[in-house]
Amino acid sequence: QGQLVESGGGLVQPGGSLRLSCAASGISISLYHVGWYRRAPGKQRELVARLSSGGNTNYADSVKGRFTISRDNAKNTLYLQMNSLKPEDTAVYYCNKWPASRDYWGQGTQVTVSS
Repeated sequence: QGQLVESGGGLVQPGGSLRLSCAASGISISLYHVGWYRRAPGKQRELVARLSSGGNTNYADSVKGRFTISRDNAKNTLYLQMNSLKPEDTAVYYCNKWPASRDYWGQGTQVTVSS
């Protein structure tokens, strides 16, 4: 079975940047519509950004203009570049297919934006 492993999270000050990585094994990210999701404390998990197999992207209004989703097919890795981070971006970030599949939820990576 395929597996997705998130990394790259950490503590960053407001206005800072982070790049999250999603390493895929057993499946090829290039063949699927994939996305980044996040779950903030006390809130439902939400879709942050998605990327189709054809290269089309969509973003949640809350991150539009600040986040960029991309993939490196040679490395079979999905990325989320996060700029101009805000405290409300604090959450655990996950990658998955879109629509999400129960078989691909991993541990996620914690992003904390705080001064």
